[in-house]
Order: sequence, then structure tokens, then C-alpha cells
Amino acid sequence: MITRKRLAAGAFTLLAALTAGLGTAGTASADDEAPAQPSPKVELVLDVSGSMRARDIDGKSRMAAAKQAFNEVLDATPDEVQLGIRTLGANYHGDDRKTGCKDTELLYPVAELDRAKRTDAKSAVATLAPTGWTPIGPTLLKAADDLKDDNTERSRRIVLISDGEDTCQPLDPCEVARKIAAEGIHLTVDTLGLVPDAKTRDQLSCIAEATGGTYTSVRHTDELSGRVKQLVDRAADPVATPVAAEGAAQCSDAPQLKAGVYTDREKFGEHRWYRVDVKPGQELRTSVSVGADRAVNQDYGVLLQASTAHGREIVRGAEAGDGRTDVISTGLRYPKPEEDEEEDGSEPAAETVCLRVSNSFSAPASVKTTPGLPVELAVDLVDAPDEASDVASFGLGNGWWLLGVLILTGFVAGLVWGWVSRWRFAVWRTN
Repeated sequence: MITRKRLAAGAFTLLAALTAGLGTAGTASADDEAPAQPSPKVELVLDVSGSMRARDIDGKSRMAAAKQAFNEVLDATPDEVQLGIRTLGANYHGDDRKTGCKDTELLYPVAELDRAKRTDAKSAVATLAPTGWTPIGPTLLKAADDLKDDNTERSRRIVLISDGEDTCQPLDPCEVARKIAAEGIHLTVDTLGLVPDAKTRDQLSCIAEATGGTYTSVRHTDELSGRVKQLVDRAADPVATPVAAEGAAQCSDAPQLKAGVYTDREKFGEHRWYRVDVKPGQELRTSVSVGADRAVNQDYGVLLQASTAHGREIVRGAEAGDGRTDVISTGLRYPKPEEDEEEDGSEPAAETVCLRVSNSFSAPASVKTTPGLPVELAVDLVDAPDEASDVASFGLGNGWWLLGVLILTGFVAGLVWGWVSRWRFAVWRTN
């Protein structure tokens, strides 16, 4: 089900911060002006089929939740983004399958939004009413055509919102998504499932995976609004392209990673190792996200641990889930203090930090465990903090200092409360 709001916000905020660091790490001199990037194009594709009448999202219909989300997104869309809206299943009321599978309409053309255009787009969305079929495959083909132009460097994104699987087979939406990806037009399809069942989830996940997009299941209006806004903003400020990296069973065999975003697959309950060299005066910031792209048992977690090449733990980050999250993320920081130059004048050697990614996912016996769960690992190296008061430089990432402070505080508070209670009791007896 849906990534919890706080977890999703924390995970993507951390990844965005890391990506922003990556962008500044290799910046050219101030005199070098970067060439202007073509404005990105985004098309929101909304399922308006009859099932959108169901009233199971915060006490209102799925259609009402989608309309509210669209209004909020239209208000927040960056000026540089060209945005359009396409519907599926919005017009045909009948039972003829052939006709129903052609029911897709460009509700609002892809264009930059000024104030008047945002109002027009909202008015168009307000007229929608749940109606007919669910032609996802044909709609994706039309949406891809809406976004095509002569500029092959432009970022393009489709955000598909649906509450059911395609009803127009044999035009398989997954095959359509693979065809779109093969065209090489930099088009990503992100999918959101409204209160999805297992079949819907599998189909929408397949569409997203085929184009390098993401899938999220949604059960609340604010989660839908927040996720669509996030995807539109991502089109305006594209994240770094992930690079495949295969983790090892031990640190000595692990791949050497530099600043960047990496993808991998990890089996249930597996440990995978990676290595990063951290120079004196640098701070390592890294985060990991593990996705549940299939049915899993409740109660699971992910651990990201940093240790020395000799096995001594430096710092760790951990997060637990209870079955209501599709993605679970955690991160850590490790600052390495400045060191004096060597006697021969050479710079101090970098320290090899071993990163271990572990998970405690499990699944029913009927669920395939291969390939492993999708893993995204973000690594960034920035200047270490100048002040020794920085939390991480005191080793609080390990938790021991914080635990000691909490124990001491609790002990003192208990003594004071006990003394006050005895004094009050004595005064009461005297009186």
C-alpha cells in the first residue's frame, strides 16, 4: 500500500538533497554558462472509468480525490513545465468494447501554464464524471504522441492515475510501455494506483518499471496530491540517472562507488556490500531505499551500516515497516576530520568505508523471491563540517551518546520526582 506520508517525504527529501549535492560537486567556473535546457513536458493521465465512483478515499469518491489533487497540482506546477491532461474512459457510456477501448481524450493540451491557463485546466477537470472503460494501453500510446517533438533532449513524463487494470487486452499496457521506452525519447511513465488490488498493482508496476518510472499505491487524498506534485517537480529538476551496481557478499569484493545514484537487486534477508573512499575533510552522506515490488509479509526493515575495512562499525541507519509501505528508506552521515600532511608532503590517504545494505523482508511461499527486491543507493561526498559540535562528528550516529544522555536525564528526573513526592507526602501527613 501507500508509502506513508512522513516516510515518503523523508526518503525523497534525502534523495533530493543528495542529488543536489551531486549537481554542485562538479560545477564549472562561474564564467562558464550552462546551455539552456528545453522545458520539460508532463502529461497527467486520469482514469475516469466507472469504478472511480467508489467512495473509499477519506470518505469521498476516488474521482473527487483525484480532482482535488489535480487542482492543487495545477496551482503548484513550476512555470517552466509544460503540462497537459488526458483522460481515459471519460465519454463512452455503452457496452461495446471496441468503442470503449477508443475512449481517450486530450482534455487539456500540453503547454506552459499562466494564470488563465491554470484556471481553464481546473474548469476542464471539474466537468469530469466517472463513465466507462479502462483503455490504459491505447491511452499511453496517445499520451506518448502528445509529448513527442523534434527536441530529443527534452525531459518527458507521463503520470498515470488509475484504480483498475486495463480492460482492452490484447493490447498489453506493459508491452506498450516497453515500446515507448524503446523509442528513446526520454519518456518516463510513473503510475499511481488508487486503492489497488493485486492485479492492478502488478500491471501498474510493470508499466513503470518498463520506462524507468515509479509506482505508488494511494489510499488518501493528501498522499495523492503530494506524490503527483513530487513527480511534476522531478520533471522540472530531473534527478541523476541511476547506474547499475552489483553489491558483493563481503566488503573486500565490493564495487567501488563514487558520488552518484546506483541501483541493484537484493534477495530477501540478504546483505550486500559496497565501498566508498572518504578523504580527510569530507563527509559521506548516503541513503538507501528498498522497494516491495511484490506481496510481502508484514513487519520488515532495512539497515544501512558504515564500517571500516577492518570491520569496526562507524555509524548506521535503520528503518522498520509494518506492511503499509511500498518503499522503506534510511540514511546515514559520516564526517572524516581533516588531517595534517604526511612527512613527505603528500596528502593523507583516503579511508575506505564499507557500506552494508541489509533487509528483513519475507514473503509467503507462493511469492517468487527472484529477482531480488529493487534497491536504490544514493552516495554523496561533501565538505565535512567546520565545527566539532556537529552531531555526527561526536559519533551520535551510533546512538551511544544519545542513549547515555537519555539514561542520565531519566535517572536525575526520577530522583527529583521521588524527592518531591516524599516531601509532599510528609507535608500532607503533618497537616
